[in-house]
Amino acid sequence: MSLSPDTVRTDGPAPAGAPVPAASVPAPHEPPPERMGTRRWCILAVLCAAQFMAALDFSIVSVALPTIGDDLGFQLSHLQWVITAFALPSGGFLLLFSRAGDLYGRRTWFLIGLALFTVTSLAGGLAQDPLPLLAARVGQGLATAMIVPTGMALITTSFPEGPLRNKALGINGALLSLGFTAGVILGGVITESLNWRWTMFINVPFGIVAVIVTLLLVAESRNAEKGTLDVPGAVTVSGGLLAVIHGVTTADRSGWADPVVLGSLAAGAALLAVFVRVESRSASPLVPLRVLTRRTVGWGNFAGLVTFSMITSVVFLMTMYMHQVMAYNPLQIGLCFAALGGAMIVAGPLVPRLVRTWGPGGTLAAGLLVQTAGTLLLLLLGTEGGLALLLVGTGVAGWGHMMAVVSYTIAATSGLSNALQGAASGLATTAQLVGLTIGTPVVGAIATGRIAALEATSVGVKEATVSGVHLGIAAVAVFLVAGVLTSALLLRGPRTTR
Repeated sequence: MSLSPDTVRTDGPAPAGAPVPAASVPAPHEPPPERMGTRRWCILAVLCAAQFMAALDFSIVSVALPTIGDDLGFQLSHLQWVITAFALPSGGFLLLFSRAGDLYGRRTWFLIGLALFTVTSLAGGLAQDPLPLLAARVGQGLATAMIVPTGMALITTSFPEGPLRNKALGINGALLSLGFTAGVILGGVITESLNWRWTMFINVPFGIVAVIVTLLLVAESRNAEKGTLDVPGAVTVSGGLLAVIHGVTTADRSGWADPVVLGSLAAGAALLAVFVRVESRSASPLVPLRVLTRRTVGWGNFAGLVTFSMITSVVFLMTMYMHQVMAYNPLQIGLCFAALGGAMIVAGPLVPRLVRTWGPGGTLAAGLLVQTAGTLLLLLLGTEGGLALLLVGTGVAGWGHMMAVVSYTIAATSGLSNALQGAASGLATTAQLVGLTIGTPVVGAIATGRIAALEATSVGVKEATVSGVHLGIAAVAVFLVAGVLTSALLLRGPRTTR
């Protein structure tokens, strides 16, 4: 049997050197790229909005603290507990509820968190004494520890790894970080125009709507294999995080040499070391060691801790500067952070494109570098004020911060199976909330220590404040540079092993 030149051989390879007509080579079949679609957009909207709400409440009462103190009769030295009562459980129980979501249903725990957040927000708004308000803030913190990691895990399991997930994580990261900044802005606006209680009441209608939409649209998600909750791991990691956060937040008021502070930090470090030991021996660990020891997870979350702790430190320093030097009221201070929030909103959806070009590690290092540059611009602020410089500096820092947030979230959750997404998401959100908690006490102690020392030598308030703010900014820059170097050197190429 002879073959014509136009006939395609199907019984074996063509002879070496034989030409193959272009028309005879079938075009490879490529499935059309997945699209978001209306349902996925709705799912993303409710998951991101719920996490935004939780992040918002971390800081929304910060500007209103003096008003809350006057209304409820708080002693000035106890006002910080309105923040700390939220921060302790939200950072301390993240990994516990993340694992509970993996085992017993992520949507289930997400809904429990939404319901608890709604109820405790209503209770906080109705509080007439300090203790009921603090109890409500503890409830909000526990609810946040349920909402944030399970919400992120639902995103990573609802969207396939790649462009769709990167886009979803970019939007989620933008809203999570924006929540803290928006809390400062909205706290000032609401306190000045309405009443501090509305910083709590605002959550109630949204919480109800979010529960309904989640029930209608979001599918349940849990690990296929059966397991048990790692109680020793949960106790040691939650206790360790609680002790560290308590130590750092107490140091802001009592000083770093205080025995309670030192004891809390030592106990926290010891419990976290025990946690790692427990996880290495557990049959069903809270966080498998193969997740803990991944380069992208470990160093990615370190960078996340740095970027979150340092952006909150800048917010604190600029709030102090605007109050003491520029004599702004809470509403004016809140509105001045609009440049920071606006930069985050614009940058968030654009960062996944940079990740496709530079990779998560490269984008993370670049973002931290931009955040450093914006922060260093604030060293030019003086005793005569400088609103334009403040807006530009915080805007540039916010843009870089958002680059870092999105890329570290992608790095810390990529290359892992769905069964490990809960643990990875829990670690990522732990880095975020612990960063939000510890940055201000550390940098604030540096700045206020300088201010107090100068005021003791009869230096004017404005001059002392500017000097203290400058020292705080320099410290922020040092921490950020450490994040740049570790990201550039250790996250150059994410591993893809599962």
